[in-house]
Amino acid sequence: MMNKRTPLVLGNWKMNTLPEEGRLLARQMVPIIKDGLHRRVEWGLAVPLTHTGLLATELRGHALLGAQDCSMHERGAYTGEVSAAMLSASGCDFALVGHSERRQYHGETSIQAGLKIRRLQEQGMMAVYCVGESLEQRQSGDYATVLQTQLHEGLQGEGLSLDSSALVLAYEPVWAIGTGLTASPEQANEVHALIRDWLLRNRGPEAAAAVRILYGGSVNASNAADLLAGPDVDGALVGGASLQIRAFADIVLSAC
Repeated sequence: MMNKRTPLVLGNWKMNTLPEEGRLLARQMVPIIKDGLHRRVEWGLAVPLTHTGLLATELRGHALLGAQDCSMHERGAYTGEVSAAMLSASGCDFALVGHSERRQYHGETSIQAGLKIRRLQEQGMMAVYCVGESLEQRQSGDYATVLQTQLHEGLQGEGLSLDSSALVLAYEPVWAIGTGLTASPEQANEVHALIRDWLLRNRGPEAAAAVRILYGGSVNASNAADLLAGPDVDGALVGGASLQIRAFADIVLSAC
């Protein structure tokens, strides 16, 4: 069956740029990408929270605005946390959940990520759930079990929406994030097919057909086209290259 999923390319700016710098980056990206698109492709930026007000204006009508994390709580005495409702009120369309850096530096678990997915969906926002294995898990051959566990723990329970506008999965091999190492197109598509098979077996054919799976891990303008060519690769989650106007535009346009 032909893949009818709309390609999606998201940039993750992490803890980079000041608000005005981010606004200028986005202002220059929008026309370059808009002028080059020749078929339906969605794109967006996950930015620092301090940037959301300015970028909501710059991206409106052109791209999705996202946050890099979300609280698993609705409200309350959780100093420093930001709720899904607050993100929505700030103009965000989506948020990253379970990113490897959140797991590594803040001890976030897949079960906690699952709660964050629910909070986002309650606000009508899209959750981008990140899964991936470490180098040791890849080399030991345990990566399939690791990924299946992350999927089970993050997507368990009733009532979770698997609509393409409510949930996106991002495969980000931890060993390829910020290292310059990249999974080969064959490795990426193998894992994406494994994830889609898990969706088919555990959530049914409609979910398997609808949910978009992005690849993340040292994606750049040189390797994007090859990585995105896989039938089960529906787009990319881009780190450092999303801070480079021309490079990120080229990656988005390679999804056309």
